[in-house]
Amino acid sequence: MFRDVRYDEIKKRKDCVLIDVRSEGEYEESHIPGAVNIPVFTNEERAQVGTVYKQIGQEQAKELGLRIASAKLPELVKAVSEAAEDKEPVVYCWRGGMRSKSIATVLDLMGMPVYRLEGGYRGYRESVADRLANFELKAKCVVLHGMTGVGKTELLNRLAADGEPVMDLEGMAGHKGSAFGSIGEKPRNQRMFDSLLLPRLEELAESPYIIIEAESRRIGRVNMPDFLVEAKQKGLHILLEAPLHIRVKRTLDQYVVEDPEFQDKVSGALRSIEKKLAHEDRQFAWQAVEENRYEDLVELLLVEYYDPRYKHTMQQYSGEFIKLDATDLNRCTESVKQTIREELGLKSGIVVE
Repeated sequence: MFRDVRYDEIKKRKDCVLIDVRSEGEYEESHIPGAVNIPVFTNEERAQVGTVYKQIGQEQAKELGLRIASAKLPELVKAVSEAAEDKEPVVYCWRGGMRSKSIATVLDLMGMPVYRLEGGYRGYRESVADRLANFELKAKCVVLHGMTGVGKTELLNRLAADGEPVMDLEGMAGHKGSAFGSIGEKPRNQRMFDSLLLPRLEELAESPYIIIEAESRRIGRVNMPDFLVEAKQKGLHILLEAPLHIRVKRTLDQYVVEDPEFQDKVSGALRSIEKKLAHEDRQFAWQAVEENRYEDLVELLLVEYYDPRYKHTMQQYSGEFIKLDATDLNRCTESVKQTIREELGLKSGIVVE
């Protein structure tokens, strides 16, 4: 007989694989990082069962669900077996209910070692929320500031490649943190953001510092937890600077301009901020979009929209800003590491395995 296990029991085990048997839509909305989606019901089938449950009754919904799932059992067992390979599957649905129980039962009958996640995804989510609410951040935050296009994200990537304790909040949020930030990205919801944030925080728990990009409390569709906002305010602040022409190029490099839908996406983003531009700037911006003159558009938006707002945001911080030249990102990467060592009194940098 299969056994129910808590997430804490298996999260560090290398011999287990999480199998999410919820529908594709549920999985895409949020899931446990690393889990493989093998749905018992498609999005449409789940909707059908739900409709029967609401309009007719629970027993009839169970019967419909059983008929749908029964026809798929051989395929589901094969898919789980292939996904698990030489590992033990841990199946879960929304709350450890019928979907995960039925699959676990069949796998057990087939002689495959299998676990069911206690409480399902809802139990996991409650655990994540509780651990974040009680998390004690001991590390010093090293906060990278700089106007749009200065290269903060690229610098974070370089520091991470060198083994520095980096936390990419924009990457976790699936958003670049601006009106145009969702272009080319898939914004995540709060549940998925928290699921990515917590393990990284726990991974860096013993590090004396963590490096983050200066962000507002809200990034796209998600909010940073209060303790991280407070740590950011009290952190070591590094201000990156680069010439305007370099910032324009680096900004454009973040997007796939050749995308056939790029112009429409830019137009949608521009509509959300155009009222905040002067009339002549608004006309210039729309003409640049129509003529695909994106360098001109980016330069205008940097100078007339983003830079003034960033300067205003900078005034909310107190204390010293250490200025570093980010024109050459290779040199700037080394400068950041040296600055951290000097300011925090460390003999060497911290390398995260």
